[in-house]
Amino acid sequence: MHVVRRSLLSPVLALGILAASVGIALAASLTMSSSSLGAARVSTPRCTAVGLGVLQVLSGSNVVSVTVSSLPSGCGGAALQATLNNGTTSSSGSTTVPAGGGSVTVTLGSAIALGQVDEIDLVLTGP
Repeated sequence: MHVVRRSLLSPVLALGILAASVGIALAASLTMSSSSLGAARVSTPRCTAVGLGVLQVLSGSNVVSVTVSSLPSGCGGAALQATLNNGTTSSSGSTTVPAGGGSVTVTLGSAIALGQVDEIDLVLTGP
């Protein structure tokens, strides 16, 4: 008795060629609205270019929140997101900057252990 085995390579190869052909056909149908690079470049305004004070608030040996100070009034109404990373775990939280600026405390989603080296990233969005 002789068993005939069919190779799966042919159908897989055919499917790959079909997918590549469809991708090329779709890309060829795209139209470009500009003939130069960087046509959609937009300046992003900043509410501050000065340094901000950042203080970790502890509960035991865990960071539970971050206090950010020296926020100018130009940042009033902006959303402030703080993310803390201790190399093993990260946590973040957000709040709104008061109209007059000043200081805000961002409560983290979950407390994380204070590490020897902590990274704190701040993002201001708006106003």
